[in-house]
Order: sequence, then C-alpha cells, then structure tokens
Amino acid sequence: MADELELLRGANPVPTQGPHFGDGPLDHDAERRLERLLRERPPGRPARRLPPRPGLPRLAWGLAATVVVAALAVTLVLSGPSTTPAVAAPRPLVVQTGSTPVPLDRLAERAQQAAADGAPRLRRGTHVQSWSMGMSDDKPPITLPEERLVRWRADDSHTELVVATDPRHPGRPVLSSEGGEPHLVDDGHVLSDRTYPPSWSDAPPQSPPPADPARLRAYLTEAQYTDAPLTTPELLDAVDVLLDHWTLGARETATLARLLAGTEGLRPVGQVTDRLGRRGQAYVCDGSGVRHMLIMDPVTGAVLGLESTFTTAEPEYGVKKGDVMSYSAWMR
Repeated sequence: MADELELLRGANPVPTQGPHFGDGPLDHDAERRLERLLRERPPGRPARRLPPRPGLPRLAWGLAATVVVAALAVTLVLSGPSTTPAVAAPRPLVVQTGSTPVPLDRLAERAQQAAADGAPRLRRGTHVQSWSMGMSDDKPPITLPEERLVRWRADDSHTELVVATDPRHPGRPVLSSEGGEPHLVDDGHVLSDRTYPPSWSDAPPQSPPPADPARLRAYLTEAQYTDAPLTTPELLDAVDVLLDHWTLGARETATLARLLAGTEGLRPVGQVTDRLGRRGQAYVCDGSGVRHMLIMDPVTGAVLGLESTFTTAEPEYGVKKGDVMSYSAWMR
C-alpha cells in the first residue's frame, strides 16, 4: 500500500508547489506519472487491469474522481482519445481576497492624469480575444475562443483576421463551430481573413467617439439604435460595441472613465487578474439574469475586459448559474 500511495502522490495533478486546482487538462509530465500509476504495480503485487469507460479515453476515466472531469466532458467527447484539447469554457473571474476596491471616480482621475500628454492616440480598428457560449436545444453548451484583429488602411479599406485560439492553453487544439458543427481545430487556425473595400460613415460606432462624457453617452445611445436612455447593462453592451470598432487613445479612455464614474449601478469589487494575465480593477452590475463585470486598468483607466455570467440557471439549454456567457479582452 505504501508503494501505491507514493505512486499516487507522484501522479498528483495538483502538486503542493503548483497552482491549486489548475484550469484545464494535465500537462505531459502529469500524464506520464498518471499513466505509470495506472499501468505499473508494486513488486509482488498482482496486476489489476482498469477497463476503459466506453466513449471516453482512459485518461478521463482515470481522472473521474478529480475536479477537472466536468470541465473536460464536452471537449473529450468531441475530440476522441488521440488529442489533448484546450478547455474552452472559462471559469468566472474571481476577485482577489482582501484587495481594496478603487471607486470609479478615483480611477477616472487617474485616467485624466495619464492622458495629460495625449498618448497613446485613438486608432481605428481593434484587437480582441473573446470567448462566447453557443447553445442549442439538443446539445450541451460549448464555448468558442477566438481572436480578431481589425486594421484600417489610409484609403479607408480594412482587413479582418479571425483565428481560433485560447491564450490560456497555447499550442493546444481548441473548439470551433466553423462549418456549423463543433469540432477541434489547431491552435491559431484561421477562421477568416478578409479585406473590405473603402467605406465611410459618420454614424456611431463607425465615426470617431467624442472626447466629452455627455456627447459620448449620446454617441453610445445612437450606436445601440435607440433614443431611450441606456440602462447600465445596455451601456456596457454599447461599450463592447465601441471597443470592437476603436482602440481608444488616452483622452478617449479618460472620457469613458468619467462617463462610467457618473453611471449608477456599477459597484467596485476589487482586483482581478484577467484571462490575459493582466491586473485590473473590477466593477459589477446586475441585469436580467446576467451579471456584468467590467475590468479596467488601475493606472490608465483603460477597459481591459468585459465578462457576462448567468445569475440564474437555464436548464433547457444546459446552462448553470455562474456559467460564463461571454468574455472579451481588448489589447492595443
């Protein structure tokens, strides 16, 4: 028994010196140790064969008692036993225990100070990593990770590159719905690479955002195709649209921070680390069945990310309370 316990400790996928309950499948070293645990036996002991569970690779069977199996269920069924896919579904971001929330008005002051020299400047186009949940009536929900890069040219034409990738699991296959059915593709697989002809528009969100909070609120309202005042969740949706079209400069960032500071319902909750490893301050508001978390740079006030999670279960779609509906992380 002592020898078996030593093998079990050696195969531990969550060692004491590592991050506890890490997100995703085992690394290659842990897989090797677990393989040894399942296949080898202590001297003098009879071999015990562990039959694989039909429909799942033996690795998943061996980990059935661990916390990673539930997260891997969809990807393992889709991928088969010969691949090691990335876990598409992200866990909700967790606020760091004991961190001090920074009020939005104070963050707006910092953003204003950071914008004193006017750099960086506003740029048309975006660079965004996103995770979005796909649901259906007869299949489990899946989360599709994509990265999109939009760049505009001097003649007002622009390019859009979309690839399937998950920066939390570099180099590993990820889920894609390309072609209509969920399947695995290689990390960095190009989903689309298009060039669009010149286009001009003076309507939001194609027109440049203004550098005044009141005018920016009107701009975002028009971008949502409504004349009614935006609720806070609707305003955050409009911010999402804005950042999918423009990479804000320092002055526009300060304007947006001042607008958000004057918005009711956004609560500061403390520090988080976003899915690209960046530290940010989190601000939360609740909508109809959804919690929105805005992540902002604590120094410049730039919006780093926006997460939406279900606050109520949707059993008809296989959605549980706390599941991530969507997440976007913007980069320069």
